[in-house]
Amino acid sequence: MTAQYREIRLPLTEEPLGLMARLARGGPYDQYTVYENGPEWSYAGGALATFRLTADARDLAAVEEWLADVPVTGWRVYGWAAFELGAALAGVRGSGTDPGEPLLHLVVPAVEVRARGERLLLRAVDPGQLDALVRLVEAGAPAEPGPPEPVGRVGVALDDTGGYRDAVTTALHDLRGPGPLAKVILSRRVAVPVPLDLTATYVVGRRANTPARSFLLNLGGISAAGFSPETVAEVTGDRRVVSRPLAGTRARTGSPDEDAQLRADLLSDPKEVHEHAISVKLALEDLALVCDDTCATAYMTVEERGTVQHLASTVVGRLRADRTPWQAFAALFPAVTATGIPKTPAYDVIRALEGRPRGLYAGAVLTYDVSGELDAALVLRSVFRQGDHCWLQAGAGIVRQSHPAREHEETCEKLRSIAEHLVPAPDH
Repeated sequence: MTAQYREIRLPLTEEPLGLMARLARGGPYDQYTVYENGPEWSYAGGALATFRLTADARDLAAVEEWLADVPVTGWRVYGWAAFELGAALAGVRGSGTDPGEPLLHLVVPAVEVRARGERLLLRAVDPGQLDALVRLVEAGAPAEPGPPEPVGRVGVALDDTGGYRDAVTTALHDLRGPGPLAKVILSRRVAVPVPLDLTATYVVGRRANTPARSFLLNLGGISAAGFSPETVAEVTGDRRVVSRPLAGTRARTGSPDEDAQLRADLLSDPKEVHEHAISVKLALEDLALVCDDTCATAYMTVEERGTVQHLASTVVGRLRADRTPWQAFAALFPAVTATGIPKTPAYDVIRALEGRPRGLYAGAVLTYDVSGELDAALVLRSVFRQGDHCWLQAGAGIVRQSHPAREHEETCEKLRSIAEHLVPAPDH
């Protein structure tokens, strides 16, 4: 028998960011996702059903089969996709991921709170859970306070202690050789030296950043808070598919004059323009695998994202009648701006030079609902926690014109959007 969500609508009496943080911290569910998608904020707690896809995946047909049997009507699923899912779908083996580790983790939540405008929608299948959710929302606790300065500054060292410049130099040999590789995104991890309060970090970091999407989650064995600069894939209910690649970067300093100069330099730098143009070209080619009427709109504008500004474009298409939203996601994932051109040879270079699986970094946090709407945020500008370890990660797009010192500095510029807002756990 298929269950139904019970729903209650309430007025929104506090800022959405504070409410979502309060639900994540004070709710009864260890497993949860907070997702900000433009005008809507969502909290999803618990799980009525769970789906995990491991490294032997060849396509996402199993996802659609699972969704066909979801035991509740009107569902929306929440979850994440690891970067290595892209390599698995492309048939690339030996990514270093444990065969039993999930590459895709999705849940149908037990409860949801969605905030849009001045209204809240609360949903739960179980009446008791819905009543408890109403009480939690109506408790009216103040929004999560930002800690006083300098508590949010943990003091993460951003120096190149792991040979990043050397890795870029090695990648340049591949790029300048006879092979097909035209671009590869190399990233580096930076350890956080103390345990973090991820909920407080999310609140403080969200107030300081200007993301396309944001998220806070504890789901499938990993916790993360992030301020995504771009989406990998958006599929609307009328089957319009959108991806918003960013490639080409300069810092934001806080000085209007200096930032304007950096913006002008970004728009005129041959290396950055070339990197962006070839990224958009591949994004269009990926889109054309599943869509008709593809085109680029708002081509090579500049978007401000926290401590950096990027060259930005939007690519769009109309999903063909014989293709599904999950096939659109598979065609676009991982984002070209986090992988390379072409993607398949880039996987080998990334694996060899980074030395470990990326996991959630450069993957996606996503939602998908029964109407066919899919929204997948690229996991960058994020902090991760797994077990006792916390870390940051950032990368840069390497092309033939790259210089190792500049690419390292670009990773620092991106890392600062998170590193300057880390909140230590109590007693640290």
